[in-house]
Amino acid sequence: MNTSSPEAAPGRIVLLTTSHRVAPGLLSWPAWQALHAADQVLCADGAHPQLPYLREAGIAVDEASPTAEDLVDACSGGRTVVVVATGEGEPALTDGLARLAGSGRVHMPELELLPASYDLPGARLLDLVQVMDRIRAECPWSSQQTHKGLAKYGIEEAYELVEAIEDGDRDELREELGDVLLQVVFHARIAEEDPDTPFSIDDVAGTIVAKLIHRHPHVFGDETATTPEEVKEHWLRTKAVEKQRTSVTEGIPLGQPGLALAAKLASRVRTAGLDVPLPQGEGVGYDLLAMAVRAETEGADPEAALRAAARAYRDAIRAAER
Repeated sequence: MNTSSPEAAPGRIVLLTTSHRVAPGLLSWPAWQALHAADQVLCADGAHPQLPYLREAGIAVDEASPTAEDLVDACSGGRTVVVVATGEGEPALTDGLARLAGSGRVHMPELELLPASYDLPGARLLDLVQVMDRIRAECPWSSQQTHKGLAKYGIEEAYELVEAIEDGDRDELREELGDVLLQVVFHARIAEEDPDTPFSIDDVAGTIVAKLIHRHPHVFGDETATTPEEVKEHWLRTKAVEKQRTSVTEGIPLGQPGLALAAKLASRVRTAGLDVPLPQGEGVGYDLLAMAVRAETEGADPEAALRAAARAYRDAIRAAER
């Protein structure tokens, strides 16, 4: 049994953390309970975005930056003090409390870290949008870029991503995915400034979300699909309705690498059930076309196959050089 008097009780310190990626005032129920029950609420940042909402809820907040010793003293007699952490998380205060606890000379209050709001998956994307917005406004190089000027970087980053995938390098894969994502956010930021048809990263995300939902009726609708082939059938059917194309060749970018272009055309022909003989002609171009179509028919990616062979050739060159 605890025979300590209320006056001797060490009290309780609650460090309340919030995410700047969640709208201010949207706090968890345990956080609101702790705030309402506290004997004192402190915050070192007078401009903290949560403060207006806390005060509107009837919670008195003192703007103060107590030391660890001050905070321990404030908890004497069993009092509870809630510290609304700033964006940095109050490292000086927590370090000071850790030193006091480690000294063994202080009867420490109960310490609790209470996350009041949490980041949802994808929350760091908001940071990327904010960083890109500032770079666009303040960087002499980034502020002058256009869609056309950045196009080559998009191609380069896509190839570097493919290389990371084929190499199986997880660290490189994570980095290259970030570089590709940067291109998307950068172009969307530039698009906001278009005088005639501006759009934002939210518009980009909204478009692809709507497309994914529409083309996955077996996930978001009443359709059923149990095999990858049935999923592809749903996708192609809904895509055909959306695009209203008059030819299976529409939408195929002609600027892509030749082997990939040939394989894509062959894929469209095969999927549509068309019987289109290959054009006959002399030269290596027609030979490569036939090989690319054969690879696609056999389920191989001719571009990936050629890159693998080219890597083997590179290794042979290096071996010869040694």
